[in-house]
Order: sequence, then structure tokens, then C-alpha cells
Amino acid sequence: MNLKKIAGYEVAKEVKDGEIVGLGTGSTTNYFIEKLGKRIKDEEMEIMGVPTSYQSFILAKELNIPITTLDEHDIDIAIDGADEIDTDLNLIKGGGAAHTLEKIVDYSAKNFIVISDETKLVENLGNFPVPLEIISKAVKPVFSALKDLGSEPSVRMAKYKVGPVISDNGNFIVDAKFPIVNNPINLETDLNSIPGVVENGIFSQMTDKAIIACENGIKKINF
Repeated sequence: MNLKKIAGYEVAKEVKDGEIVGLGTGSTTNYFIEKLGKRIKDEEMEIMGVPTSYQSFILAKELNIPITTLDEHDIDIAIDGADEIDTDLNLIKGGGAAHTLEKIVDYSAKNFIVISDETKLVENLGNFPVPLEIISKAVKPVFSALKDLGSEPSVRMAKYKVGPVISDNGNFIVDAKFPIVNNPINLETDLNSIPGVVENGIFSQMTDKAIIACENGIKKINF
């Protein structure tokens, strides 16, 4: 049973004809974009998408989903995945290194829905490291500040090239492990106050609804 596909296909039902849709990034969201493309074709819906990465942009173009930008349109609904979801629907995102534009798009949407399988649900955030996008020349001072906050950070290294992962914006991705994130709201603010940090992967108080695929069916959680 492909829970990611089930979640992605289920959330596509939330999109209405005429809406501007934020297209998240990641393996689960790819299924949503796939299903959205089918709905546009089969139902002749007039939908426009705002991609959050080159990955979602390329997939949307392949599926003939019309593309627009934040400069041109306001977003009605944004759909995105997560690496962790706590009981208050706070998130850790950024496993795909696209969290900066994801946060901009998701925050701008009138309605933000997160999708995942049940393995991503946790009591408290912290099993997954917090990704940060940082200016490359700021590695040393950023690492020093992160260590003061109790983390042991590392620059994310690429798998299929020599050197670090580079974001779509041309910056480094750093992964900062925090054992338990008891107060994600404060930690999100503290991390973004470090000079050299462009954005971090904690998404607090942003999610309107979660659609979670479980072995025994779909769970929907409203904030």
C-alpha cells in the first residue's frame, strides 16, 4: 500500500475550479501534482499553480498545469508535505532543500494543507533535524550560534556530486539536530534571527489542515 500516493490523491479533491494552487515539493506532493494534472485534463478545470522548486515546476509543466507566480496572483490553497508533524500541526520541512520558497508560498496561501503518511506524526518535533538555508560565507558564525542553542550542525553533502547540497537559491543547506523541540514557535524565531540564515525548516502556526494516510484509512486533522 503506497500511503504517500493515497495522501497525494486524496488532497487533490480539496482543489476547486478556478483556484491558484501552491505546489509543494517532495515525493508525497509529487503524487498530488500528478492527480491535479489528471483532474485538470479530465474535468477541464481552470487551475494555475505556483511551484516551490524546480522539481515541482518541471513536473507541473510535464502535466500541462499552467504556471503563475506570487507577483501575478494570490494563492487560494497550498499543498505540501512534511518530514515531521506534531500534535499542534507544527512542521519540520526541508528534506528536499526547498523550504525557503515553500514557506513563502505556504504562508501566503489562504488555506494551507499538509499531507503525509502516518510515520511522520510525532508527539514533539526533533527526530528529524531542522534544515536551514544559509549564505555560504556564513558557515562558521552560523555554526557557532547553532551550537550555543544546543545543536550539532552539519552542512548537507550531495550524493551525486562532490561538495554540499546547493539550494535552488544558490545557498548551502545545513541540518541542525535538536533532541526535542518543545517550543517550535520560539525556535523558529531564534534560528531566523541568526545572521547568515536565510530561512529554517520549522513551520509553526501555519497549517490549517493535515491529511494523513494510515494503514486503516485517511485521517483528517483540522487546526
